[in-house]
Amino acid sequence: MSKSFNPLAIAKHLGPSNPRLDHLLRFLNTVRGTDKVLMFIQYWSKILVFLLQRRAGGRGVQRVQNLAGPVSDFRILLRYYGLLPMVQYMNYIEYNPSPSAFHQTIERLQNWANVIYYPLEHIYWLGAHQVIPMTEQKTNKIGIWSCRFWATYVVLEYVRLYEQYRMLRARETSLLKRIKAGDINDDEDPEQEMAAMKRERWAMLVNLGINSGYFPLTVHWSIENSGFPDVMVGVCGGFASLLQIYAAWRDTA
Repeated sequence: MSKSFNPLAIAKHLGPSNPRLDHLLRFLNTVRGTDKVLMFIQYWSKILVFLLQRRAGGRGVQRVQNLAGPVSDFRILLRYYGLLPMVQYMNYIEYNPSPSAFHQTIERLQNWANVIYYPLEHIYWLGAHQVIPMTEQKTNKIGIWSCRFWATYVVLEYVRLYEQYRMLRARETSLLKRIKAGDINDDEDPEQEMAAMKRERWAMLVNLGINSGYFPLTVHWSIENSGFPDVMVGVCGGFASLLQIYAAWRDTA
């Protein structure tokens, strides 16, 4: 005779273990994971607003904007201690340098661009919310300059990815030559090495996509009176958010 259904014990139907739920919790328990979900909401809400304005006569637009505003603010607040991991990473690359001196120089420049970007963004947010008394003109100026340093980082990321690709190609070529010549050490696993390089190549493509989503946004917010439409901000940011969620999900597997 089967046991009667108990609605109070419905969670039991998830099973004694649920790897997918465990993965979801690991993802959401990271600042990165939470931020990327909020990023998705922030940017895709702009597309939703655009569609509502065109197809629903504007009904519901204000409600969507009422959600998007606090989400954007919360994402900025999440970045308020962003300098701490940045300093940690700056320290890490000095003691674990890249095989390429050029690659390391690019990373150093990117780090310093972020060191300037983060405080400027924080000051902009405090000024925009009148936590710090500041004129609107001055607040906007600080915001524009913060985005210019973000844009600097994004442009440098294209250079860094190219150098990473060049180094990866050199490693792949070297390994293939050694395999062909039979010059493989006993403790080496060529298949595992090739698989690792394949994963690195895919991660580079994902980062390239994310960077390409960010690039038009950084240009838009770095220019006074930019005519870039808000719906395209949503498209570019929404595209980057999907790839960011994918990368954060992958890294918490």
